[in-house]
Amino acid sequence: MPIKIPADLPAYDVLTREGVMVMDPDQAARQDIRPLRIGLLNLMPKKIQTENQFARLIGATPLQIELSLIRMSEHQTKNTAAEHMESFYRPFEEVRGEKFDGLIITGAPIEHLAFDEVTYWDELRTVMDWTQTNVHSTFGVCWGGMAMINHFHGVQKHMLDAKAFGCFRHRNLAPASPYLRGFSDDCVIPVSRWTEMRQQEIDAATGLTTLLGSDQVGPCLVQDPGHRALYIFNHFEYDSDTLKQEYDRDVATGTPINVPMNYYPDDDPSRTPLNRWRSHAHLLYGNWLTEVYQDTPYDIEAIGR
Repeated sequence: MPIKIPADLPAYDVLTREGVMVMDPDQAARQDIRPLRIGLLNLMPKKIQTENQFARLIGATPLQIELSLIRMSEHQTKNTAAEHMESFYRPFEEVRGEKFDGLIITGAPIEHLAFDEVTYWDELRTVMDWTQTNVHSTFGVCWGGMAMINHFHGVQKHMLDAKAFGCFRHRNLAPASPYLRGFSDDCVIPVSRWTEMRQQEIDAATGLTTLLGSDQVGPCLVQDPGHRALYIFNHFEYDSDTLKQEYDRDVATGTPINVPMNYYPDDDPSRTPLNRWRSHAHLLYGNWLTEVYQDTPYDIEAIGR
């Protein structure tokens, strides 16, 4: 089944060319089915790139998905055209009275700031509390996952001495988890962050289970059943060349950066990087949507009751 997005959203043409099933609202209205309502709270500066990445993953399941793009009400982006934001995004204040089967909260390049120094932190805390009454399942990604685990459990993020940057092997710590259905014993995941969450602090919190973790870069995927949430601190959604774009940008600006580990063949930046995480990325997001589909009420207004 396809993902329902506006026909003039850039992701529509991108996904169509890739063979992902997409459907515009007029086509969807002719089908007698309730699609899953999935919100994407997009905190990344490159909005369109991030839209494409997540739409690609959630549009590859047998379920019909209605994707809603959401922005913070009190924060104006400087990196995406105002026309795009006006056409496709709604501020949180406009959607807070609605119900969603799922919500993805993306990362944001603000790791160096304490949470309470982020300009929209108060509103984001309101969003995270709102998920407990208006969203059936929430997926926090990278900084978004760190923000959620901090808000609900007080787990702190810690600055690293050097950026964790590259593709790192992670162990499957919970093979029986429905979110890891079909996963290998280990898998490769792109990592790009200056902060970390520490396993001992996660273990000290109540009700959290780490599903994926790495000896090199620490915990990755954490389940929080009490808040109907998953937190992932790394980037399954990345395109094949996303780490390359980050590396090339830093090299061009003279920012000290190491070649991303285990990414280029023979660690040679002149060669084309290989994507070794795509299949597990689709598995994870497909498993998440399957769990949402099986558990969410058919009457969407019953969510949160």
